[in-house]
Amino acid sequence: METDSFLPTPPSSRIQLATELQICRALNGMWQVSGAHGHIDPDKAVESMFSYLDAGSTTWDLADHYGPAEDFIGEFRRRLADRRGGDTTAGIQAFTKWVPNLGPMDRNWVEENINKSLRRMDVESLDLLQFHWWDYGDERYLEAMGHLGELRDEGKIRHLGLTNFDTQHLEKIVDEGHQVVSNQVQYSLIDRRPEIKMTQYCQGQGIHLLAYGTLAGGLLSDRYLGQPEPGRAALTTASLSKYKQMVDAWGGWDLLQELLLALKGIADRHQVSIADVAMRYIVDRPAVAGVIVGVRLGVAEHLEDNAQVFGFELDPEDLDEIESVLSRSRDLYQAIGDCGDEYRR
Repeated sequence: METDSFLPTPPSSRIQLATELQICRALNGMWQVSGAHGHIDPDKAVESMFSYLDAGSTTWDLADHYGPAEDFIGEFRRRLADRRGGDTTAGIQAFTKWVPNLGPMDRNWVEENINKSLRRMDVESLDLLQFHWWDYGDERYLEAMGHLGELRDEGKIRHLGLTNFDTQHLEKIVDEGHQVVSNQVQYSLIDRRPEIKMTQYCQGQGIHLLAYGTLAGGLLSDRYLGQPEPGRAALTTASLSKYKQMVDAWGGWDLLQELLLALKGIADRHQVSIADVAMRYIVDRPAVAGVIVGVRLGVAEHLEDNAQVFGFELDPEDLDEIESVLSRSRDLYQAIGDCGDEYRR
């Protein structure tokens, strides 16, 4: 496969997330294969993953409920081993999530679910298992964390993380003695709720943040600059629908246009895109290890665009221009609550 068209990824595009686990700071998000983002051809999707690998984009974020995402990782690993040798699969980092329904969390049940992900992804150990829980009123999440810790100690999981936990319950998990290396949260120019409590706590504990929604489903991009407010029919993916609602809560379409215009001026000065500026802003925030950018496997690629994120830096003037717009937005922490609270109302 041709690789010389891709920009080389600088050392700053990678980070040590945990012991013996180095990752790309721009992660490939696989929510888009879950079925709510249009048709995905499985064979084309898996084949397109080679382009990401060859561009140095080796870190994948997925979940047990993202349709065939775990199966795609397994098939990609098999094709990669077949074509380039088994050792090459060691260069892939694949992070999945376990999102159980509420119910008993006995050891056998927890292990059975982890074994499913191991089989689907064709691995002996999960690089990072990110745990989500729907209802804090049901404290069996602590029991589940205990069993997950045992499975980590036994080698079925290399590292444990969380997804969409708020600061209070992240702290409770840590205080109970459970070791986590990351928490995946929504974090963007639109949604800066992690800066209220989460960032400070994570910095103190050495816990990394993995940010999703950083491009607001694509709304924070050149594509929407100067465009009229889209109606429901134009919101053709689950991401666009979700983040359009977030924009509405944050300040509305007119304020978004002001933000996009400011970002465009900054992007032009640095000869990058609006999306690059939006990603760079979050990558630079304290405690953030990486941003998760959704990929439309076999449909569209943004590899060269993503590579540019690590080729420039935002200066104080850039940040002041951004803040002049953001300062006029609504307080989402007051409107929604802490990280992940939108899933538990």
